[in-house]
Amino acid sequence: MVKLVLLRHGQSTANLANEYTGWSDSPLTLEGEQQAIKAGNLLNEERIIFSELHTSILTRAIKTANIVLDCINQSNIQIEKTWRLNERHYGALRGLNKQWTREVYGKKEVALWRRSFTTVPPRMDKPDEEDRRYYAYPKSILPLAESLKNASDRIIPYWVDNIAPKLIHQKNQIIVAHGSTLRALIKYIEEISDSEIDGVEVENAIPIVYELDNRLKVISKRELR
Repeated sequence: MVKLVLLRHGQSTANLANEYTGWSDSPLTLEGEQQAIKAGNLLNEERIIFSELHTSILTRAIKTANIVLDCINQSNIQIEKTWRLNERHYGALRGLNKQWTREVYGKKEVALWRRSFTTVPPRMDKPDEEDRRYYAYPKSILPLAESLKNASDRIIPYWVDNIAPKLIHQKNQIIVAHGSTLRALIKYIEEISDSEIDGVEVENAIPIVYELDNRLKVISKRELR
């Protein structure tokens, strides 16, 4: 039996403002930092020894990860940062207030953009080619917008190649990422259908602890509060 922890970052300034963020950076609020500390303290009580931590290359996730590792006294472990764990790209919605988009486009359309597995939000005119974090990668990785399925298509290969093999070898793993990133992983891990995933919500800074068997099937799942 091996343990996997999924953790969404603490509250960001965009969360507080109720704005779409996606691949844009949005720092943690003071409350978000406190949420990360609480999550770390709850995990410390679990006494799980991790082999690696996996996170995105977005600041809100990285800072949450560092706070948590400090709280559990495991800042020495390997941290793997990858664009594949970035939040879903919200395209032309980025920076817009979510309530405003409901008023302009309608609740039904916005619900599809936010919760559907396959619906793609309005696309940007061109990708963000000036962000230095992506200079080392081919421009083809830069999306104009993503559905949850599009995000899943980049996330699951990382799981298969970089996380699942370590779990199979009984090395506990922790993933600190984003709401949509983690929804995609939860869908895959729990074998949730395309239609049912719209009802899955991942809260800020609430650790989700899985116990998995040697075939990575879920034995148990708990949320720490």
